[in-house]
Order: sequence, then C-alpha cells, then structure tokens
Amino acid sequence: MNVEPEVIQVDSGADLALHLDRVRRHRSELRESVAAVDLALEAPIARGGMWRERVRAALAELAHDFDDHVALTESPGGIYDRARHTAPRLSGRVDRLLGEHRDLREAIHGYLAVLEHGGTVADLPVFREELTVLVGRLVRHRQKGGDLVYEAYDVDLGGQG
Repeated sequence: MNVEPEVIQVDSGADLALHLDRVRRHRSELRESVAAVDLALEAPIARGGMWRERVRAALAELAHDFDDHVALTESPGGIYDRARHTAPRLSGRVDRLLGEHRDLREAIHGYLAVLEHGGTVADLPVFREELTVLVGRLVRHRQKGGDLVYEAYDVDLGGQG
C-alpha cells in the first residue's frame, strides 16, 4: 500500500506550530499503537489462535498509524522537508529516519501479512521475540524523531506524545 503524502504548506511560524501540533497528536497515537502491540505480545502464547488474533489486531492498528506517521513526516513542506532546508546539518539524520521508515514499514506490514493471511508461524516464541525487537526499534525511532524535531525547531514533542 502506497500512502500518498499530502502537500502541507508550512510557510509561517503559525503554520509550523499547527503542523507540529498535528505531528504531536499523531506521535501520541503511534505511541499508543506500539504499546498495544507490546501488551498483546505479553499475553500467553499457549492461547494460540486468541494470541494470534490479539497480536494481529494490534499490528493492524500500528500499521495504519505508522503509515500516517510516514505520510505526515515525509510530506512536502512537512517537518523533515523543512528541517533539511532550515537546518542542513540535520540532513544526514533525516535521511537515516527516512531509511528507518522504509525498513520499519516493511517489517510491520510483513508480520501483519503473516497473521492476516494465515501464514504459518512454526515457532511462536521466536515470532514473539522478533516482534518484541520491532517494538524496541519503533521506540528508538520515535526518540530519534523527537530529538531531530527539538534540534531543528527547538520544540519538545514531549515524552507523552
């Protein structure tokens, strides 16, 4: 699924403030989705089908929220685009975050496809461990994104968002 980024004009300080508020709200939704996956993974694997369905539902929500996150942050005139222009020293970090977007999105959708299409998960403990590692990668990605926004705009997105 390709998510078309919407064009966002962030020309003034007020536009930037509105855009950052939107980023903060989406960031909070993404944090909640990551936490829901983590919580689903904690359930006993011995519950088999129930465990798979709970993880599938949480991953589906995460996939949606992560796609929204990518569309918002990568949009023309959005926070990454603007950071490249106003703080060129951060371009390398923006590139790394964009690369993480591709990798994380592929991983999320790949694991979701296995659960949605009845793929065989031969070793549920290994599958759970892989998803737990993915959750950690997502947490670190959010931290790096928050650090980038702070350095580029002197705005703290907050630990809760």
